[in-house]
Amino acid sequence: MSDYFDLDRANALLPELRETLLRLRTMRAEVVAMRDGLLALRPEPVSGAAATGGSTVPPGLTPEVEAQARAIHLRLQGVVDQMEADVLRVDELGAQLRDIETGLIDLPALVSGRPVWLCWRLGEDSIGWWHEADAGFEARQRIEDLA
Repeated sequence: MSDYFDLDRANALLPELRETLLRLRTMRAEVVAMRDGLLALRPEPVSGAAATGGSTVPPGLTPEVEAQARAIHLRLQGVVDQMEADVLRVDELGAQLRDIETGLIDLPALVSGRPVWLCWRLGEDSIGWWHEADAGFEARQRIEDLA
């Protein structure tokens, strides 16, 4: 941790972080759906008696399915590129993205000379939690208890 936040500065970042995390969450869901779509396009593997009686090579994709798979793959790459840009932006702001699904973010802070993390996630109005630098989410405590 190199650049430390006070509570006011950290809370001032929340509107941009909230917007970015909501976008990342949406894009993550798109990636999962596209992955599932690509998997659904794969031909069924040949198994059992069919494999012993003939060719063991599964039939190839039709040209239409290949084109569909290519289109999904291109869109997938575009979404992943957008996600990488948003993750980089979170990092540039000085925050640590811990989990896209829950929108969990940690921001470094100093308390009486010791480094801690200010802890926030989507759905919370302001930063109300913290945890020690060597601990995780499960060890977070109310900000009022920070001393």
